[in-house]
Amino acid sequence: MTIAVLIADDHPVVRSGLAGMLGVEPDLRVVGEAADGDEAVALATSLRPDVVLMDLRMPRTDGATATARIVAAVPGAHVVVLTTYETDTDILRAVEAGATGYLLKDTPREQLVAGIRAAARGESALSPSVAARLVQQMRTGDADRLTPREVEVLAGVARGLSNAAVGRALFITEATVKTHLLRAFAKLGVDDRTRAVTVAIERGILPGA
Repeated sequence: MTIAVLIADDHPVVRSGLAGMLGVEPDLRVVGEAADGDEAVALATSLRPDVVLMDLRMPRTDGATATARIVAAVPGAHVVVLTTYETDTDILRAVEAGATGYLLKDTPREQLVAGIRAAARGESALSPSVAARLVQQMRTGDADRLTPREVEVLAGVARGLSNAAVGRALFITEATVKTHLLRAFAKLGVDDRTRAVTVAIERGILPGA
């Protein structure tokens, strides 16, 4: 299966570098390049890529806003934020907008490619420092306790439901399901659905089989 990738970044050199880097991978194909958020939304809507690599700080429309529009308009597209910024506000805005992953531009090539492949499968892709910041940001008096909604989403995953099916069952959007999953992953210290369910069962959050 070939993964169609759209690159959105306002720096031409960055776009060219990414396109060249990804072009050597046999299962990845760069189908378009966007210089700002508005162009990213337009190209995603017309090209229907599997994965959008999205910069956060761009002219006209920023990456988080563009992410939300793409997730709403192109259900099959998974957005991976690729940025130099890792502030709590930036991370949470992107996740809440429906981003499947959040990687930093200094991410090694192998991890970037692996993150794109994971995103195409609907799995999360988080840089370790980003995952740590998510945990830190969400820590309150309840520390890493999952919210009732996060538990409901994980329970759906444990039953083998897709994100879309979990959303239908809980009357929430697929993007919201992804947001809850990413937050649950961060709290549980995991980076994939299977491990999240396993850890939740081990901790007594979900009933065992």
